[in-house]
Order: sequence, then structure tokens, then C-alpha cells
Amino acid sequence: MKSLTPFYNPYISYEDNYAKGPFGLFVQLNKTENVPTKLTKFLNIEVNLPFGIPAGPLLNANYIKAAFAYGFDLCVYKTVRTKLHKCHPLPNILSVHAKGKLSSNLDTVLADTNYDQPLSITNSFGVPSFSPDIWQQDMEDAVKSAGHGQCVIGSFQGTEGNGKIENDYALAAKLVKETNAPILEANLSCPNEGANKLLCFDIDKVERIVNAIKTAVPDRPLILKLAYFPDDERIVSLLTRIGSIIDGLSVINTLSAKPVDAKGNPALGENRKEGGVCGDAIRWAGLDMVSRLAKFRQEMELKFVIVGVGGISNSEHYRQFIGNGADAVMSATGAMWNPLLSIEIKKTLNKII
Repeated sequence: MKSLTPFYNPYISYEDNYAKGPFGLFVQLNKTENVPTKLTKFLNIEVNLPFGIPAGPLLNANYIKAAFAYGFDLCVYKTVRTKLHKCHPLPNILSVHAKGKLSSNLDTVLADTNYDQPLSITNSFGVPSFSPDIWQQDMEDAVKSAGHGQCVIGSFQGTEGNGKIENDYALAAKLVKETNAPILEANLSCPNEGANKLLCFDIDKVERIVNAIKTAVPDRPLILKLAYFPDDERIVSLLTRIGSIIDGLSVINTLSAKPVDAKGNPALGENRKEGGVCGDAIRWAGLDMVSRLAKFRQEMELKFVIVGVGGISNSEHYRQFIGNGADAVMSATGAMWNPLLSIEIKKTLNKII
């Protein structure tokens, strides 16, 4: 299919996207159409379709409102922090040309500005955040904008250097709760500093963080955003420690790689030789994590929901994730370049029914 204009402009800064976006069809809120669906429960909240956009592209309430208008019923407000945190300089997004599937072994991949479908992109922002006095009011506005069968999920993370990391996560959770976001999502898969440095791989620290969040905010469902786990042993260890405490797992965020330009130089700059990649090339990893989590959820008699993320760009991909055991599905790259994606999925599902 021909790419539509993305609702996030990769050629301008994060700050300009925040102030001037969204772009493309997301500006034309009067052009949407309502596709009837059967309500379903997601963490005891009724949603039209358990499909939406994960943490990342929806920078503020303006983006959330546009996503709702285009039928994305589960919208994750971009990850926030307890203090101001600046974005990496440009480039943040580049098209990645992986040769088939991107492995989990820090592949070297060509990156440029040829955004051809099927699309994979770099995701190199450093998890920026405005200060709470800005994002809390805006997130509250986003939460209020949810229509019937729609829901805002508040994504947050702690920051190293702000005291004990678990305490900063707990504070961030409390700040998100104050916006009335009905579901919390703790981002444990960023910043993407390399395949072996992600917080979600440190099981001891994850357990401390989860307990701190649940103590601080016991009355909100908690989802954890995870990266790809190559081995089952670590998944089982994680689930043994926190599987009965948390309410959901969202998988996956990105796979780490080494993007280079046509001359072999680091495409993101000498200071960022590695970066996260999302989109078509990582769909296999998202599907794999979903199916493995579903297997262990059943074997260990746990009840958490699974949110499948990674490379979803059409209705068949949605059905694959649901078939592998996902309770909800989300698309970032696919949705950014095709704001009609949710409407297309709903129309296809209606034909099947």
C-alpha cells in the first residue's frame, strides 16, 4: 500500500511535533467514520475493540483525541517522568532496511529516510518528558476525551539519579493516578541502552519497583512494558516473582540494533551507535513473546492480560497476535503511517463475523 502522511513528522524535532502536531489525517477529525463493534472487557474496562497505540507516538492530548477519533480505542499517553527530561537530538526516526527479520543480537542495519512499506524505523528519543506541572494537566485532558468504549493508559518510568529507582517509579505512578488515568503502565524497557542493559532484565529490581508501585497506587491496574526475552528461564523467573502481583504485560518495545548510513557510519550519530528498532522487522519477536507468555500464564495459573505490540500494520497481523494469546493489540509504526489502520481492522473483522 502507498504510505499516508505520518501523524508524527520524523523530519522535525520532538518539541516541534509536540507543539505543532499531529499531522496528516489526524488533523482532519471530521473525516472519520464510526465502525460498529461488539464491546469487550479489558482489565474490567469496556472497549470497542482491544486495539490501539502503545507508549511513544501519542505525545499529548491532541494526539490522543485524534487517535480516539480514528477508532484507536486503547491509547497509551507517552511515557512521562517525575522531572523534565530532554529528548535526544535529531535524527530520532529513520527508516531501517533489515534483511528480513531483525535478530535480537544487535544487527547492523542500513538506515535512511526512504520510508518504504513494509516499514521498520529507529526509535531513538531517550524517553523525553516534560515536567509534571505540564504533563499532568494535559494527561487529565486526554483522559477526559475518551469516548464510549475507549480508554487512556498512563505510561511512566522512574529515572536513575532521582534517589532509589523504585521510589521514583512509585512517585511517577502517583502523579499519573492524579490525572485519573484508569490504567497504569510502567515502562521497564527504556531507555534502550543495548540488549543487555534494559531494566526489565534485572528481576530483583523489577520486583522492588512493582512492589513500590503497588504500595503507592494499589487501586489501579498495572501493566509492565517489557522488551524481548531471548530465554524462557528469565521469563519464568520474572513471572514467579511478580506474575501474581501485576495486572498485565505489554510486549515488546523494540529490538536493539546498530543503524548505519550508506557509508557505514552510525546513522544516529557517533554518540548513539545503538538504538531501538520497531516496525515490521520485529513482528516475529512480538508474536514469540506473546505466545510464550500465554503458555506460561496457563501453566502457572496466572491471570494477567497480555498486550501484543510489534510490527502490526494490517488486520491479519492483529488476528495473529490475538491467535497467539494476546488480550489486546497495539501498533505504533503501522498506525503512525496509516492513521486509518484501526478503521480498516474493524471493517475486516466485521466481514469475517
